[in-house]
Order: sequence, then structure tokens, then C-alpha cells
Amino acid sequence: MGREVLFDNESVILKLNGVTGFFALKLKLQIPYNTIKNIYVDYFEAPQWMLRMPGTSISALNIFEGSFKYADEWYFLSYENRVPLVMIELEGHEKYKYVYFEINDPTKVASDIRKHIRDL
Repeated sequence: MGREVLFDNESVILKLNGVTGFFALKLKLQIPYNTIKNIYVDYFEAPQWMLRMPGTSISALNIFEGSFKYADEWYFLSYENRVPLVMIELEGHEKYKYVYFEINDPTKVASDIRKHIRDL
């Protein structure tokens, strides 16, 4: 998978590598800790009528990379398999309301993000 999660003093950084970044039309997404409202791990089925703006969507192959708008809210999606995703709900972010991404060991990654927020 072409994703990794990095941490600095103020934010979580979702880094997209290689073809993943190419399809998402973005190489990294910075998420300030103070905008994170909720973090959980679950499955996600993208609504059929999500608008891709910009990004890549191949719904038959379950590939979603980039920015999407649905029900007047912005999502950043980065996944290509029907597996549990790290799902972050945001409040006060400059663009996104939700960030959902696929990564190895999503439960550990979600726990690490929570730990960084607690340790602030």
C-alpha cells in the first residue's frame, strides 16, 4: 500500500506514495490534531453519487483516491480494497469533514493517533 501516517507536534500527516499519490492528485494531507473529532475503524461503502473533485474513482474495482463531495460535505478517500479503514471525522478543518484511508493494521494506527492527541 502506498500510504503512511506520520506525526508532528501539531498534526497527523497522511503521506501518499507512488501511484496512490498520483491517483489521489495529492501527495500528503495534513490533519491538525485540534480538528479531529472522532477516530474509528470500520468498513465504508462510498455512496454512488459522490462527486470526484479531484481524484480517481473506479467503483467497480473499489478504488477511491482523492477528494469527493457528498451531501454538501467533503471527504478525502484513499483505499482500494473492501477492508476496515481508518475513519477520521473532522470539525473545523479547512476543507474536509471526513478522511477515510486504508492502511496495514488500521486499529493500531487509530490507537496511535488517539495516543498523540492525548499526549498533547
